Formats: sequence, C-alpha cells, structure tokens
Amino acid sequence: MELFTLTNARGIEVQLTNYGGIITSLKTPDRSRRFDDIVLGYDGLSGYLHNSPYFGAIVGRYGNRIAKGRFTLDGTTYRLAVNNGPNSLHGGIRGFDKVVWNAEPFRNDGKYEGVALEYTSTDMEEGYPGTLRAHVIYMLTDDDRLIVDYQATSDKPTPVNLTQHTYWNLAGDGSGDILAHMLAINADSMTPVDSTLIPTGEISPVAGTPFDFRTPMPIGARIDQRQNTQIRYGGGYDHNFVLNRGNAGADSLVHAAHVAEPSTGRTLDIFTTEPGIQFYSGNFLDGSITGKAGHTYRYRYGLALETQHYPDSPNHANFPSTILRPGQQYRTRTIFAFGVTR
Repeated sequence: MELFTLTNARGIEVQLTNYGGIITSLKTPDRSRRFDDIVLGYDGLSGYLHNSPYFGAIVGRYGNRIAKGRFTLDGTTYRLAVNNGPNSLHGGIRGFDKVVWNAEPFRNDGKYEGVALEYTSTDMEEGYPGTLRAHVIYMLTDDDRLIVDYQATSDKPTPVNLTQHTYWNLAGDGSGDILAHMLAINADSMTPVDSTLIPTGEISPVAGTPFDFRTPMPIGARIDQRQNTQIRYGGGYDHNFVLNRGNAGADSLVHAAHVAEPSTGRTLDIFTTEPGIQFYSGNFLDGSITGKAGHTYRYRYGLALETQHYPDSPNHANFPSTILRPGQQYRTRTIFAFGVTR
C-alpha cells in the first residue's frame, strides 16, 4: 500500500492511498492563510482497515443502498451481501473501499498532478455479475480544484454507481460539529425513503420542507425537526437530492452544492455530471471513533456530499438507469472546488 501527496501552486495539499482510493488528508487555507486538514480520517492505515465508516473512500461497485440486497436484471435475480440492516450498502462487505488499487502518479505540463487508480472486480464479486474494470483518476489543479474522474467497462450487464465518500469539516478536522456550515444544494426535489433509508420511488418537491437548500441555510437550522417523517427516518439528513440539470447533457457538469464555513471563510463548491447527490450529516458518528491527532469524532462532526445515481436504482424503473452493458463505457466526473470568503 502506498501514500501519495499532491500539491498545487497555492499550497493546497491532498494525500491519498491506493487502499480504497482513500483521501486521508486535504489541507486548504482559511481567510488568514492558515492551512488546516478539512477531512475526517486516521493517522495510520490500521483505522481504515478496522473501524472506518467509509472515511474518504471510493465506494462501489454500487454506492449507497440496494433494498434487501437483491435486484433482477434481464430476468435473473442477483443476491448481494446484506450489511446495513436489511439492505446492501456501498458495494457489500468488501466493497471498493476495502481493496488495494493499482496506482500510478502523473504530471501534466506543470498544470496539475494526479494519481490514476485501477481495480478489476471479478465476476460475482460481492454478488455482482460481470468482470468490471474500474479506473478512478484524482487530479489537483492550480486553480484549487480536485477533479475526480470515474470510468468502467464490464463484460456482462451490471449495475455501477461509483462515488467518493469524504467527510468534510471546513472548520478543520475534529474542530466541532458542522451545524453552522452554510449549505446550498441545486435541487428542487429529493427521493423520500422508508424507515430503512430505501427510496420509495417517489420524487418529492423540497419546497416547504427541511430539505429546501435552494438558498444557503445553516445545516443545523432544521435538522432536528422530528415531526418531519424523513428527518426522523434519517436521524437528520441522509437523503438523495435530485439535481437540477435543466437542458444539460448527460456528460455536462452542473453545479451541485455550495458549502461555506463562517468562522474560517472556507468554501467548497461541487460540480458533477451525476443526476443526484447524497447529503449525509454525520448522524451515526457517536464519539466511539478516535481519528487523526487523537480527535474524537462526535455526533455530526463531519458531512458527506456524495455525487451519485439514485439509491436502489436497479429496483426502480423510473430512476435513471445504472446498468452498464458490454461495449458501453461508464464515465462520470465530479469536481471539488475550494475557496475562501473575506
């Protein structure tokens, strides 16, 4: 296993490992030019091996949940590992977050540097059909963008939904909860879930609900409105938002989310070609994890914004398809852009 360090002209530093494609550290400046690590994780490999809730990882073959760990494709029912209540989560027991990827660093004429990762998932690994060849490229640019490109091919029809599962805290790792972070999500609707966090199949407007982030809102403003069934089911936010793509083509980037942390001025903007984004407010962090520098990760000490296709799409014909067939290429891009407000 290896650790790679990417730096840009302005001093931003990203560290990542080929175990799980995990981003282990990401340092950006605040408005006083103080650099802090803004992602949750561990100081060493052992934490990621034994006790990680997907900190910083590439997740797949299917990011998010599949109901009851099964789906039917072309008349055949496939059964997956059940590892999240009655459901399959993030690819199963040994998903892409728990494998060693082949990795090669590269540079591009001084404009950016990056790491190219490759992993071959064999036929029926974790119950998924087809040999899937996955490629993920991380690139850090001098205009303070971390670009993540995903590609895959398969020799049999199979569901694919890769994403990146970094937990962010723009005030700095271990600094406290994320409730004062201002969040905007470019979505007029979301996919409601049942009590096991599986989508019901509906597409519901966010207007008039705690899920309306169309204008910036403190994450903590409505997170505990337990009279809202969806908030109650998620213990806060753990839901897929349907991004407003307008007339943008399937391969076009759209602005998905904006996060701002008032005390430091740090900002994060997310752009993606994906149709959805999962906002998770760290509801299952409970103080039992000791992370980097001895920090205890308590309730809601980090947030995740996972660009994706919708959860449980193989079981919902009305959702955008996640089925990759032989001869096709899975290709998506997500950009994390870092900034500072004065």
